[in-house]
Amino acid sequence: MQGNQTNPHFRNFTMEEYLALEQASERRWEYWNGDIVCVNGIRIEHAVISSNVMAAFSLQLERPTHQALGGLMPIKTPTLFPYRYPDLSVTGNDRQFERSNDRDILLNPMLVAEIIEPETEAADRNEKRCAYQAIPSLLEYLLISCRLPHVTRYSRHNDEWQREDYGDLKAVIELPSFNCQLALAKIYQGITFE
Repeated sequence: MQGNQTNPHFRNFTMEEYLALEQASERRWEYWNGDIVCVNGIRIEHAVISSNVMAAFSLQLERPTHQALGGLMPIKTPTLFPYRYPDLSVTGNDRQFERSNDRDILLNPMLVAEIIEPETEAADRNEKRCAYQAIPSLLEYLLISCRLPHVTRYSRHNDEWQREDYGDLKAVIELPSFNCQLALAKIYQGITFE
């Protein structure tokens, strides 16, 4: 992953140094085998899409059975230790947490969504996808592009993951695990594409 002025990136840190930075900082950081990468969104499109998806889930999810959580909730991954910060997650009513480094870390998300920016796309599509899909409770993984209207949905069927791509603003993504729908027109409401 490449760093830049808006996405600071440091090299060769120990896990202890990372956890100390995490505890002292108001920003979100992820640990990548000695690298520390800031994962706060850097584009207005990222913030708008995140808000739109959270609103769509909040209107449809049946509470307390399911709950949408924003990007401040870390999720423990079996790989990419110690945890990742997705842009959004959905949990069931049997939410489980582990307390570490003065924070609650979600152990059993049912859905994880990442909003893809050019700087994060490779990691979101590859390493992070594999790390999230290794979580036994995960049923859905969504990759939502900031650059164009496009969503990739990975869904678990038994022990297999199936991929579907949506690129039409008239498309509606069915999420039967939560009895929800995500319309691309709603996800990208307020976004103008060139």
